[in-house]
Formats: sequence, structure tokens, C-alpha cells
Amino acid sequence: MKDKRKTLVDKLFNQGYIKSQKVKNAMLKVPREQFMPQGTVYQAYADRPFPIGKGQTISAPHMVAIIAERLDLEGGMNILEIGTGWGYNAAVVAEVVGRKGHIYTVERIPELAAKARENLEKTGYSGVVTVIEGDGTRGYPEKAPYDRIYGTASAPKIPEPLKEQLKIGGKLIVPMGSDYFQDLISMVRVSEDEYQTKNLGGVVFVPMIGEHGWPED
Repeated sequence: MKDKRKTLVDKLFNQGYIKSQKVKNAMLKVPREQFMPQGTVYQAYADRPFPIGKGQTISAPHMVAIIAERLDLEGGMNILEIGTGWGYNAAVVAEVVGRKGHIYTVERIPELAAKARENLEKTGYSGVVTVIEGDGTRGYPEKAPYDRIYGTASAPKIPEPLKEQLKIGGKLIVPMGSDYFQDLISMVRVSEDEYQTKNLGGVVFVPMIGEHGWPED
């Protein structure tokens, strides 16, 4: 599997999705096969998303790379992730921020939260990643403010609690738009009540469901 992982990471680097050595090293280290449903493990290094149950997916590796690069991650950062899935994205981010950083990741579906905890434990990331079961659109105020916040699901607009929980100077990345097509939006908090936004391009994600996202039905 390591050879397949290296082949994929080299491809993503050559295609420009991976730009920095720290993201490249993280993606070389995290075993995506440990975050895949049993019957799809052999396809772990195909650059595509896969269903993980409950209408959710594990993101394609190129999208994980894009988010990791655009977050401008540094060692020791306090990070909030919305939409844990089975934990792969959080593991990659954890590998970049290192043991002095921490990722709090919120998952609304209990079965996925439990599986993510199991996956992060067996791959050695449970000390750096805390999985919280709940409504991610409300954020996680207990550990705010955050250096970085990112979503792995699309919202109709950026949830206000996430903006409020971002440090001044911090960056937030969330897919935003309709059920079928979204834009990846990057937002930097310039001051207490001023934010600068940038459109990073078109993406397709599952909906972010919750009080400040899409309704369940």
C-alpha cells in the first residue's frame, strides 16, 4: 500500500494540488486504507471520494490536499473541523500541525463519530484529534478561539458561530452553495467584526446539516 500511496502523492504534487513539503509528508504518512470501508480498501489510493455510509463520503485525496494547503497550517495550531466522517482529513491535518497542535472535529452522525474515534485510535492520532458528536454548524465554543476552521460539507452560507469562534487573523474554509454545486470559500478574520473572503473555485460536497446549515430533510 505504501507504494500506491507514494504514487498517488507524487501525482498530486506534479498536478499542483500538493504544493508544500509539509502537506506532502503528511499525505505520505497517513494510511488512507485505514479510514476506508472494508470492501474498498484496495481502492484507497484512487483519487476519488468513497461512500462511508449514512449518505456521507471520504473526500478524494486531491480535495484533502487542497484544503490542507489553503489552510496555511503551522505547527501547534488549534483547529476546528466540521464533518469528521471516518477521520481521514483530520489525520492529515494532525500530521501537519504536530503533537503540540490539536484538532477538534464535530460529527453529527453517532455511528460515524464512533468509527472515526476507532480509526484515529488505531492509527495513532487520538492524542491530537478529539471527536465530538453534535451539530457542527454550531462549532465547538468550549475550545474557541481557533487558528483555523474548515468544513468537509457544504453550507448555504458560512455559519455565524464558526465566524465568531475564529481568532482574529485566523482563517476559515467552507464549501458554500446549493446541494449540487458549491464554491470553496476562504475567509480571514481581520478584526472583531471584519472578514475578508475569497472564492477558491468550484467543488462538490455533501450538505452540511444543522441549525446553521441545511435542514435534515
